[in-house]
Amino acid sequence: MSTTLETPTHQHHPHAPKTPQGAFGPKQLVAALPGALRKMHPKQMWRNPVMFIVEVGAALTTLLAIAEPFLGSPEQSGGSAMAPSFTAGIAVWLWLTVIFANLAESVAEGRGKAQAESLRATRTSTIAHRVSDYSGADAGAERSETVPVASADLLLGDIVVVAAGELIPGDGDIVWGIASVDESAITGESAPVVRESGGDRSAVTGGTRVLSDRIVVRITSKPGETFVDRMIRLVEGASRQKTPNEIALNILLSTLSIIFLVVVVTIGPMAGYSDAAPSVPVLVALLVCLIPTTIGALLSAIGIAGMDRLVQHNVLALSGRAVEAAGDVTTLLLDKTGTITYGNRQAAEFIPVGGATRAALVAAAHAASLADPTPEGKSIVALAETLDPTLLREEPRRHEVVPFTAQTRMSGVDYADGAQLRKGAGSMVATWAAENGAATTKANNELNAEVRRVSELGGTPLVVAERSAAGVTRVLGVIYLKDVVKLGLVERFAELRRMGIRTIMITGDNPLTARAIAAEAGVDDFLAEATPEDKMELIKREQAGGNLVAMTGDGTNDAPALAQADVGVAMNTGTSAAKEAGNMVDLDSDPTKLIDIVRIGKQLLITRGSLTTFSIANDVAKYFAIIPAMFAGAFPGLAVLNIMGLSSPASAILSAVIFNAIIIVALIPLALRGVRYRAASASQILRRNLLIYGLGGVIAPFIGIKLIDLVVSLLPGF
Repeated sequence: MSTTLETPTHQHHPHAPKTPQGAFGPKQLVAALPGALRKMHPKQMWRNPVMFIVEVGAALTTLLAIAEPFLGSPEQSGGSAMAPSFTAGIAVWLWLTVIFANLAESVAEGRGKAQAESLRATRTSTIAHRVSDYSGADAGAERSETVPVASADLLLGDIVVVAAGELIPGDGDIVWGIASVDESAITGESAPVVRESGGDRSAVTGGTRVLSDRIVVRITSKPGETFVDRMIRLVEGASRQKTPNEIALNILLSTLSIIFLVVVVTIGPMAGYSDAAPSVPVLVALLVCLIPTTIGALLSAIGIAGMDRLVQHNVLALSGRAVEAAGDVTTLLLDKTGTITYGNRQAAEFIPVGGATRAALVAAAHAASLADPTPEGKSIVALAETLDPTLLREEPRRHEVVPFTAQTRMSGVDYADGAQLRKGAGSMVATWAAENGAATTKANNELNAEVRRVSELGGTPLVVAERSAAGVTRVLGVIYLKDVVKLGLVERFAELRRMGIRTIMITGDNPLTARAIAAEAGVDDFLAEATPEDKMELIKREQAGGNLVAMTGDGTNDAPALAQADVGVAMNTGTSAAKEAGNMVDLDSDPTKLIDIVRIGKQLLITRGSLTTFSIANDVAKYFAIIPAMFAGAFPGLAVLNIMGLSSPASAILSAVIFNAIIIVALIPLALRGVRYRAASASQILRRNLLIYGLGGVIAPFIGIKLIDLVVSLLPGF
């Protein structure tokens, strides 16, 4: 039989170090180099057509460099021989271009692998106490016979009992009990969290530790398919798929590469008619400098880094498509409670009605709330004792607690002398008071006016009534419970509005309360008294209008809407159904993080667009370096295009190839860190992109190639 364990005292500790935050450093470079070399296999390179062309060109020039001692050095236009080291230099830098491109992807993957190793350390084989005779009585399972089994042998649907101090053996849902759980191994947060059965915080993750009490868990994952296993595969990039935008950009880059390949191949025969045919190494150099090698080298790293930035925010993107979709979101659905407001309504004011004194209302509300364990009940007690410190010294009278139920929507106390107190929804308390012979029309009108006023202010009205020992019943007044809007949300919603994103608050509150909270928070619209079906209909309407929708959720009833949304962020504390339905999981279970997810998605798209602009723009300078060098001997008039004043044709061509390789390494930190995103209109973003990365992409190569040329020209033969 299972036995009761003493609850041990635990010293909480921070999580192991996370993935390095620096975008690029010597240690990461050294660690990523072996992976970059392995990626040079043609079976992997052909997936990136742009860099595959560079690799083929590198192989060809290498063969020519080896053959040169036997065939003679290539000639530049005009008949003079190139330096013997020219072809070899081109070959070396083309290979370095390929390595640098693979290095960018390898560094990005290495950051994910570091995170994966941290997660893998949490997967330890533990002994699970599996219930052998579970009959469906959840509470009874805690006292049932248990059989010790290895956690790896647990099957989907098994029932296990986990006591204080033990590791949870697998992913599951709590079917009985409540416990404090240390999830620092997964989330990195040292503070324990509460998990309990029957609600939206019933999901537990294998490898986390129960700190107190005892719970019964139904296993919801198969061996090798736990949440941690999925996280490891995703952050390592093993299951990463190219996203639609990435595929489209790859097609564009491949098309440009094919066009330039055709152009370069035809240059030789056409130039031959003028006795200006360039050598094969020169043509290869021209091709490599013309095709968009910079963005081709960094494209994969940008996508991996985007998912990695989410991991650093403790958000697991189950697909790269979800990250991209987050960048294109135009409608954001947010729950009111816990997202826009702090979630725990606080007592703000006691409002007497019907001639009752404030002191009588405060005392009755205090007495009716002493046994109320909810945050709202505790706030009522705290406010009452602040207003009337004598309540702290009163001896409690003999009484029986009347618990809150969904049917009565009231709670209170019944005293031994026959007196009664009730606290709850206005209509229910008023009905109770009327049934006990209370209230005049005037009192009812005053009560209804105050209830409406509190609702219009965005608060929740609780009505308090009493029945004295003598049988006299009266309504004492209203407790104003206030939903406190989180600080800074007005500014954040205004920023989202500048980004072109419409925010909609979802709440089960009545329309009056919803309207007041929406106005205070600064959201664009709201959906009151929302049901799961209402959420689904709202999402479908928005999508039918051409909008991309993001939302958060944690309950089973949120699962359909999470699956329907373009970006569905499930809370890690939520049910397994919610986590399966969403395409992102927030390990911190912070619903406001949806705003950060949208920013990261937009940063990914802007980074990709900025580096594409830079890559295409910097080709302009390479044209001015290589084209005059190729034909200046046969056509002296082209020397006027040598605006950089490069020392020789060989030096100009080699300098352009070297710059083409070095710029990839220089941009790796930017690709991993991402271009800084500022909320602005599409036209403003485009203007900024062209000004910084378009103009910068033109100017930087002119400076870089000239500086490299000054060094290359010092070498013998250049």
